[in-house]
Amino acid sequence: MAIKIDSKLTPKKLVPQIERVFELSGKKILSIEKSWKPSAGTPVFTVKGKYTSRGWTEWTQGFQYGSALLQFDAMGDARFLEIGKRGTVKHMASHVSHVGVHDHGFNNVSTYGNLLRLMREGKIAHNENEKNFYELALKVSGAVQASRWTNLADGTGFIHSFNGPHSLFVDTIRSCRALAVGHQLGHVLMGEQDAKISLLQRVVEHALNTARYSIYYGEGRDVYDARGRTSHEAVFNTVSGVFRCPNSQQGYAPFSTWTRGLAWAICGYAEQLEFLRSGIHSVASDFKSVGSLDKYRTMLLKTAMATADFYLENSCADGVPMWDTGAPNLHRLPVDYLKKPSNPYNKFEPVDGSAAAIAAQGLIRLGNYLNAHGDKKAAAKYCQAGLSVAQTLFSEPYLSTDPQHQGLLLHSVYHRPNGWDYIAPGQSVPNGESSMWGDYHLRELALLVLRESRGEVYLTFFGGVQN
Repeated sequence: MAIKIDSKLTPKKLVPQIERVFELSGKKILSIEKSWKPSAGTPVFTVKGKYTSRGWTEWTQGFQYGSALLQFDAMGDARFLEIGKRGTVKHMASHVSHVGVHDHGFNNVSTYGNLLRLMREGKIAHNENEKNFYELALKVSGAVQASRWTNLADGTGFIHSFNGPHSLFVDTIRSCRALAVGHQLGHVLMGEQDAKISLLQRVVEHALNTARYSIYYGEGRDVYDARGRTSHEAVFNTVSGVFRCPNSQQGYAPFSTWTRGLAWAICGYAEQLEFLRSGIHSVASDFKSVGSLDKYRTMLLKTAMATADFYLENSCADGVPMWDTGAPNLHRLPVDYLKKPSNPYNKFEPVDGSAAAIAAQGLIRLGNYLNAHGDKKAAAKYCQAGLSVAQTLFSEPYLSTDPQHQGLLLHSVYHRPNGWDYIAPGQSVPNGESSMWGDYHLRELALLVLRESRGEVYLTFFGGVQN
């Protein structure tokens, strides 16, 4: 195992660092709110410390306003609740009905979902009309994402990416919480001849097919089959519904592992395990029309643990990974680079702090799930690993302390193959910049740990999950 795990770390020990994170976070949210012009589009990542837009798909605006809601949750400052509510009402409606993306769980659960969660928890006043508004947005969002459906030869299917009906992205598993929330709210997708299409059925089939085609288990699938490895994209023949090949849009190659995709899998599968434990809606009774709940739970756990273990084995000692495990210049790094703390300023390949923030949350959620099911040894490994990664990210050189820099989490990579990431003078690889998803997930990670240290209700969008 490459990562060095601090077995004595606790959520309470991280509180001073977390308080500093949110102190810095608030200033950066206010800076973006003051300077960002909606006409410029959606803020995506920083260039020279200032947030800029990058047209590809609109998948990051929910992180902008969701971050303000997380800030309010952590610190109780009503200014951020107002920023989050106002931004959600004014700018997020088009995202609810956006039929061209697979990112509804990112955009809409991070905004409408956070607002509904805060109301359920009593952190904001109950307002029946507002509650109905949030619930309607989440119902529609889950159904719209579920409508992006490709049928496969075996009668199942998957939610296809914005690339088209042939494309299954590994990242979508984290966004599937939109379908899970919509199902919990009692919603269905209505189809031709008034067919009622189950959101639960679609999230289950998508999770199963992502696990089948995008995750490897060391079982001889191909000569590059290493347990826990992920491919970014699975490509299908849409005429026959048959799998054709792995691919990668944002990673280096189909047979290497893009580590942010890996992180999405860890977090997404851990969160789907939590969905099975949620108490607002009876998942067990609903599963009677879907398939075997026990088999599905076993698959989720197998996939979550495989990807988590691969992450732990392929990250640097401080828990931060390189942007891709097969990046072409890794051989130019010291042979033992994984045994040392990550170096975002190395000359050869970038690290990805955003992947670490996403993975850390997934590791903690997986550990908490295992702890609730009696596997104390495995639970301790994943929880402590997640806390160890968090400790790294809550400090320099990953925490952005420069008041002129609008980002919160440094050394995030967006799209290395396309060359979209800013490279500063004197540097040969991207570093020192931030992304909306990295900043949001650092805040979500910090809030998860902070609430655990306070003994508050477990941070989940599903409700009824006990830590």
